[in-house]
Formats: sequence, C-alpha cells, structure tokens
Amino acid sequence: MISHFTFKPIPTIHFGVGKIITLPELASSFGSTFLIVLGKSSFINTAYWQRLQKDFHKNGSQVVTATISGEPSPEDIDTITNKCKDKNIDAVIGIGGGSVLDGGKAIAAMLKEEGSVEQYLEGVGTKEPSGKTVPFIAVPTTSGTGSEATANSVISQTGRDGYKKSLRHANFIPDIALIDPELTLSCSMEITTSCGMDCFSQLVEGYLSTKASIFSDSLALEAIKTFHGAIETSYNNLEDIEARSAMSYGALVSGIVLANAGLGIIHGFAPPLGSLYNIPHGVVCGTLMAAGNKVTLKKLQQSASNQEALEKYHILGKLVSSSSKRSSEYYQEAFIDFLENLTDKFAIPTLGSFGVTENDIPVILNQSANKNNPIALNQKEMTEVLKSRL
Repeated sequence: MISHFTFKPIPTIHFGVGKIITLPELASSFGSTFLIVLGKSSFINTAYWQRLQKDFHKNGSQVVTATISGEPSPEDIDTITNKCKDKNIDAVIGIGGGSVLDGGKAIAAMLKEEGSVEQYLEGVGTKEPSGKTVPFIAVPTTSGTGSEATANSVISQTGRDGYKKSLRHANFIPDIALIDPELTLSCSMEITTSCGMDCFSQLVEGYLSTKASIFSDSLALEAIKTFHGAIETSYNNLEDIEARSAMSYGALVSGIVLANAGLGIIHGFAPPLGSLYNIPHGVVCGTLMAAGNKVTLKKLQQSASNQEALEKYHILGKLVSSSSKRSSEYYQEAFIDFLENLTDKFAIPTLGSFGVTENDIPVILNQSANKNNPIALNQKEMTEVLKSRL
C-alpha cells in the first residue's frame, strides 16, 4: 500500500538551454515595471544581460536594478525594499545564485509589508508574514540551493550573535522558475563544486528524510542518478553543457524535494556555521556531507531500527559502485566512500580553515537542528561529525 502524503505547489517551470531569451516576454504577463535583483558582477558582465536590457526596452518595460553581494542580510533587504516601494513594481526578477534568489524573494514579499524584514523572520521577529507578495520570477545562475522552487528566503546576520533564519510563507514560492543551464557555464570550479555539493546533499537528505514520501523519493532518486555523475563531469570540464543541464535539473528538483521532505543533520549544522563563522552555505554542506552520512549510517547499522533507510543507502551505493552482486552493507559503505572521495577530489575546505575550533563545538551544537535525519544523532555523535572536519 502506498502511504499517505501531501505535496506542495511548485512554480511554473521553464527549463532548457537558451530559455533566458524568453524572460522579457514571460515577465510582461505581470506588467511593465520590473525590479531585477542581480549578483555583484558575474551576470552583469555577460552578453546575456546586455541582450536582456535591450529586449526589455523593446517591450516598453521599465527596469530598476539592485544588487546583492553575498548572503542577504536584513539591511540588504530593507534598503532595497525602501528604495523601491514607491516605484509601482509589477514583478521582481532574481537572476543569480541562491543568495540573489533568496534576496529577490524576500524583497518581493516586503514590498507588501511594513517595517523591517527582521520582524517577520522565524525565530527572530514577532510578526507573521501576511502572504502578500509582488510576483517573483527566479532565474538561477548556479546549481545549488533550489531556491527557485521553495517558499522560504534565508536571511543572514553574521557575527557571534548572528543567525540564519527564514522568511517563509506558502505564497512565496516563485511564480515562475526559468532555468537555463547555459547561465551556469561561467561558474568557477569553486562555485560549481560547492553549490553542487549543496544540491547533492539536499537530494540525498530529502531522499533519506523521515518525512519522505513515494512521490518525493521518485523525484530525488531520479535526480541523484544523473547528478552524481554530472558533478564529476563538470569538475573535469566546466563547459560540458550536458552535465550542466543535469546539475541544473538536480538543483531544481532538490528545492522541490526539500520543500516537501525536509532535510537532515547536514543542513541542521548549516545555520550556526554560516552565521557565526561566515562560511559559505555550499562549503558547509560539502565539507560535512560525507562525515554526516558516515556517522548516520554507522548508527543505523548498529541499531537496525530503520530498515527502509538502510535499504536506501544500499540503493545509493549501487548507483555509485562499479561492483555487482555484493552485500547490502558493501553498497552502503561504497556510498560513503564515494562521498569521501568527492570531498577530497574537490578539495572542499575544512571548518578549521574558517576559524572553527574544538572549543566552539558546544556553541554550534546548541544552535543546530537534528530533525528529519533517518536516525536521531546525540550530542556525542554530532560532535564526531564536526570534529572530523576541523
């Protein structure tokens, strides 16, 4: 019998190489005045941006631009929102990595709210978002967070009293997700691997999640089948458009999966590490992916309390292994070996390289989440994960 499940809405998706040229026409369905949120320089310096500006102008559209450099802070969102509130913006368009998409999503919402975005953040503010929002179009230029398909925007305040918290409402799912894999060709090796490992960890954590369903599993597993090879191919050849397409698709699916199945221990560590030490989100996920799964699998094997999760590790191992007719435990371990090899191959930085020390671990644990993991890890086991990547 198929177990019960619910599934949240997704954006209208436009996927394919060359799709970026359709953006002005897609946007015109919302009006003629647009706020385009961009990253600091990467997309602005491309021929795509030059063409888009001309095409928006040809359509008679008015375009206002804003930039977000790094993970969006409350100040970033408030400053841009306040500058644009009297401009009668018909739609917000985010073109960039996950931080830009999160920033654009938050700005679209805050154009309909009063006060600072900080007042509406989960675990920080005292106000609930109304759910009102200006239409939002998400155009990712990296293959990472899947923000183009989620209902939340992660806002960061860095420092010892920092936080990474979400502005969240079901209505904040982008109206349109326009995914053109060609836009990711300019990503550096570092961005390709760190964002890729973030996406990979989201797919795997969603697949293993205690909230997973047959629907989310089917999406996650099919994406994992193509993604695990594509990330290595992209590492070897940054201009391989077939691999880039598979990664872009994987990122989109990872957003859909995490929105419906949740995430596990690796992403549970991400908020404190990102806010306290200003470690890029993709680096956190990449550096902890093998270690988190290793400790999780070890406990699953010892307890034998979640046979479904063990079978999923078996399936994952068979996907990445060249051996046949081996034991279930062999394939489970093969998956961990694969992750460890990727971590080494991609030279994912350690936590220690960002200043994290063993003395910091209690503070990190105090702010880390431990939900949806296929088996709950205790403080000692969570410490083991962190210490292995210092």
